Amino acid sequence: MTRNNGLTVGAVADLVGVSVRTLHHWDRIGLAPASGRTWSDYRVYDDDDVARIHRVLVYRELGLPLAQIGVLLDDPDVDEGAHLSRQRDLLVDRISHLQEMVSAVDRLKEAIAVNTPLTPADRAEIFGTDWNEDWQAEAQQQWGDTPQWEQSQQRTSTMSKEDWRRVKADTDSLNSDLAAAKRAGVDPASPEATELVERHRASISTFYDCTRSMQVLLARMYRQDPRFSETYDSLEPGLTEWIEAAVEADARAHGIDPDAATWD
Repeated sequence: MTRNNGLTVGAVADLVGVSVRTLHHWDRIGLAPASGRTWSDYRVYDDDDVARIHRVLVYRELGLPLAQIGVLLDDPDVDEGAHLSRQRDLLVDRISHLQEMVSAVDRLKEAIAVNTPLTPADRAEIFGTDWNEDWQAEAQQQWGDTPQWEQSQQRTSTMSKEDWRRVKADTDSLNSDLAAAKRAGVDPASPEATELVERHRASISTFYDCTRSMQVLLARMYRQDPRFSETYDSLEPGLTEWIEAAVEADARAHGIDPDAATWD
């Protein structure tokens, strides 16, 4: 055996950040062998050995199996420059992927930070006189045992104050367009009315999945409950009945008998 003045396995382990046991394994399988031995038969590594270990680490970080790494490093048709170019291309792809992951984590952190439940003061700020705290308790008493109530609670629990502001703005815009359609004499069975009915159903589906049959029952409730009918009719006289007529026309067009509508 010949004496080698290179680095011991412990020194190399500290230098490259892997365990001595790992270096021993790589030496035994011929992946990154030590090129020399001391008189006491300890492994010693020269600069070329350490450079090979660094290349192994890069490929391993990229997820390549050790057997494939060995083939790549021992390929006589690939020179050092080709190795480095291949490593760089793979690293750029990996960095791009990691940057996308960081952005996704940042967006998630931001969402978690802002998704705090609305306080009564928040609701008053957003909805103004359109909000009554008693409505929550009343709704829970009436609908609390339904899947739709559970779904709405799950969805609203993750809504931020900005989400609620968007809901309020979208609702105001929809109500304004409904009133304008009634004012303009739009036929409740017309395509224009149908589009508004679809928007109305979509607005309800913000909170729970609303079917056409459910929408028929909601429109009927609007007419029967003075709190709803007064709100809609204050925007345009007769608007509540127009909404009910439009919703029922859309239901019929899709094979649903409004008189037989059920909450499903």
